[in-house]
Amino acid sequence: MEVTYLSSAAILVETDDAKLLCDPWLEDGAFYGSWCHYPPLSAEPEAFNDVDYIYISHIHPDHFDPATLERMDTDIPVLIHDYRWDYLQNEIEELGFEVHALKHDTRTQLAGDLHINILAADSCDPEICGNYFGCGWVEENPELGSTQVDTLAAIDDGEHTVVNMNDCPYPMVETSMRRVKERYGDIDLLCHQYSAAQFYPQCMLDYSHEEKIQARDSVIQEKHELATEFVDLMEPDFYLPFAGEYVLAGGLSHLNEYTANPPRISAYEWFDANVPDEHECIFLNSGEHLDLAEGEVSKPYEPVDKDEKERYIEEELSNRKFDYETEPFPDPEELYERLPAAYERFENNRQKIDYETDTTVLVSLVDDEYVELTFDGEGYERVESPDLDAYDGYVRFEVDPRLLNWLLQGPEKAHWSDAKIGSHLGISKQPDIYERQLYNCLGSFHA
Repeated sequence: MEVTYLSSAAILVETDDAKLLCDPWLEDGAFYGSWCHYPPLSAEPEAFNDVDYIYISHIHPDHFDPATLERMDTDIPVLIHDYRWDYLQNEIEELGFEVHALKHDTRTQLAGDLHINILAADSCDPEICGNYFGCGWVEENPELGSTQVDTLAAIDDGEHTVVNMNDCPYPMVETSMRRVKERYGDIDLLCHQYSAAQFYPQCMLDYSHEEKIQARDSVIQEKHELATEFVDLMEPDFYLPFAGEYVLAGGLSHLNEYTANPPRISAYEWFDANVPDEHECIFLNSGEHLDLAEGEVSKPYEPVDKDEKERYIEEELSNRKFDYETEPFPDPEELYERLPAAYERFENNRQKIDYETDTTVLVSLVDDEYVELTFDGEGYERVESPDLDAYDGYVRFEVDPRLLNWLLQGPEKAHWSDAKIGSHLGISKQPDIYERQLYNCLGSFHA
């Protein structure tokens, strides 16, 4: 069995019987144009039309990338988890692919000795997901099954086992990991996340340069330490820290120094120093592979040239446009007309998950006008130049009106979560805490 690293969470698993392509994000411009690759990829999506299967772990665009799949052969079967909701299956089928939704924790033969077993991050137990996210509605809906977006996959050929964790969050995924460890025993290769694909701290409007750097380093340390939990539990021969690797383009390119997405060589040095030697850390350049039978890599990892990376970002990526920047600026009345229906969805979701907070959400509209959302069922207001000191607590979102117009139209145009992960939302908040369910409710603020 050979495992080839392509980009971020994109890997190719090959045996004598079949080829399995995992999470192929091979085109620049995920998350409405902000996420790109460095080094730029030489591999074209069409080069993988000879694979036998594609596994897509979840719906985030650095894993499910329509731009990549649109350039691939739709005769390739696509494997996903059998989610409670069909949103991912529907999106893939709209591209023309046949989707196979595999039951949770079911070892499935692909070809010859090659098998895959896909497990939900929350082990299809909504109470695990609910406890993690604090959802009060879980107790009233025990039939829901998996309520998380992330999955992991155990891939084996009877001799070797690769566990692909992609973005699965620890400790939520611990139960599923223990099931895999009990079933498969020895793990040859563990692929896991080690950095933060998130808005924090680069999007924080009221942080100084020094505060962003300090927060960045703290998040990186936290993510590295969480990654050791994956290794400690699975005890693999080899482990490959990957996923969530990107550079910001366009008008966000100046934020790259603040993302909790460290140079891979720095991450390698940290893991090499902090994980026991019986587990070998590997990083691979794009197109290079690990041969599990021989226990050898095709070529040692070569770190990127820092100066060349900065030149590429400044001269190439910074000039790119985001998807919504090709749109005209909306008329304010167009935004106002969508607010009542958007608030109704927001409020219905807030009641559904039984969430309350004294924090007020402020979303920029046009000029100095904001829409003010409270979590008490009292409706919304449009306010001019709000006095932030007058609030007990607030989260303020600055968003391009063209993107806001998409967000208010709903997920088929744009999703709040993707805009946040893509760093398109400028954020300030007092107190400086992260209220996870607040962002959950905001995700429903669309018409």
